[in-house]
Amino acid sequence: MNTSVDFTYQTDFVLVDEQMFVNWLTGCANLHNATALTLVYAFMDDEALLKLNLKYLNHNTLTDIITFDDTVGKDIVANIAISVTRVRENAAKFDVSFDEELLRVMSHGFLHCLGFQDKTESQIADMRRAEQACIKLFHVEQNKKINV
Repeated sequence: MNTSVDFTYQTDFVLVDEQMFVNWLTGCANLHNATALTLVYAFMDDEALLKLNLKYLNHNTLTDIITFDDTVGKDIVANIAISVTRVRENAAKFDVSFDEELLRVMSHGFLHCLGFQDKTESQIADMRRAEQACIKLFHVEQNKKINV
């Protein structure tokens, strides 16, 4: 599979081991029979993501993630913007570790590219199951913490 995964940082947050995440995302892509993977994850604060939300979606609300999906068939192509601020707050709100919430959000954006939606209760349940499968894959493959 052709794979290109890049990470950009507009905040103090930095992934400690980017290759570990590339391997994980490639595994998630394989799990869903993707034929190619081209992703850019941009990590930023609430203010920067809010600007994108307003500019591209005309939503004046804070969010944890926006996925700009250009996927064609099983060739996954996307730019995914994540608010590290929102991930931290949601981790506390849902009583999970920052690591778990980050994995959930990263997989959530990726899964949208595969056609998973989250508008109805049924879609949300399917999305959560797929997120959990990706998170489990991370822990099985990496068998360690993110250490961020």
